[in-house]
Amino acid sequence: MIVGYAIPGFLFAILLIVLFAGGTYWDLFPLRGLTSPDFDQLSAWGKVKDYFWHITLPVIAASIGSFATLTMLTKNSFLDEIHKQYVITARAKGADERRVLYGHVFRNAMLIIIAGLPSAMIGIFFTGALLIEVIFSLDGLGLLGFEAVMQRDYPVIFGTLFLYTVIGLILKLISDLTYVWVDPRIDFSTRES
Repeated sequence: MIVGYAIPGFLFAILLIVLFAGGTYWDLFPLRGLTSPDFDQLSAWGKVKDYFWHITLPVIAASIGSFATLTMLTKNSFLDEIHKQYVITARAKGADERRVLYGHVFRNAMLIIIAGLPSAMIGIFFTGALLIEVIFSLDGLGLLGFEAVMQRDYPVIFGTLFLYTVIGLILKLISDLTYVWVDPRIDFSTRES
């Protein structure tokens, strides 16, 4: 399932390279690396511009690939909620379509999205990051972890896994707080352990 998250970003990265960096159509952005060869001679503002110029295509590829996967997850959640019995009942009672969609379907469908968002984001971000880092020749956390596994460098493997875990826990905490904010009926403090 995690590999499925990386496919849209990978394909979009290839499309971006062909259109904007490969010289096939428009040669607007660099094809590889994080900085230009003359990066040390640039002014402070020139270094900032050069860095953003190099990072534009990888960030767009990761964002659009993540957006495609998250959109598919949201669409499936909304389609599941629209066909439930309470929606049919609300329509039968005479509620207008706007009230049914925003008052009932949206809130319940977003609960599913919010609950599944941390695991989806971890899969989208880190799996896609490895492929995008390889495509654009960037030295990032995904490539570092992959090379550490291939070379059996255990301290680096544990370090990258630690960072992935911390990011996952922070996203889970944000997810739980957002979950309570979207649906105030949910209260984690009254749960028994």
